[in-house]
Amino acid sequence: MDLLTSMKISASALKAQRTRLGTIGTNIANIETTRTPEGGPFRKREVVFESQSKGFADHLAASQRRAAAGVEVAQIRLDNRPPKMVYNPGHPDADAQGQVAMPNVELMEEIADMMSANRAYESNVTVIKSAKRMALKALEIGQ
Repeated sequence: MDLLTSMKISASALKAQRTRLGTIGTNIANIETTRTPEGGPFRKREVVFESQSKGFADHLAASQRRAAAGVEVAQIRLDNRPPKMVYNPGHPDADAQGQVAMPNVELMEEIADMMSANRAYESNVTVIKSAKRMALKALEIGQ
């Protein structure tokens, strides 16, 4: 594997993790949203990653044309957990029993996901920096 290939793979991971961090930010920003255009409370979004090479044939074809594999966002799906029901009879979205359907977003879970995405992002930045340093050292050897 050459240095540019590793940089391309890490760059695709950076893009995917940036999408994941944006989605986590959306989840946190809507943690109290009880009314959406679709109706009902906000539903948590989850990012699903997928390998860019789907199998051996794709991997072989990519290696022959020197294309980098990597990761991509396959979809951003809605979490299917039910909303949290909270007793708050004074809320404008409360039902007849005073229950309000709140988003199914857990703050601590989102913070843990954000830390994980941040670490993955940092790791890929480190890979790119290391590949850059190796390329520069290789150029120095040729002098």
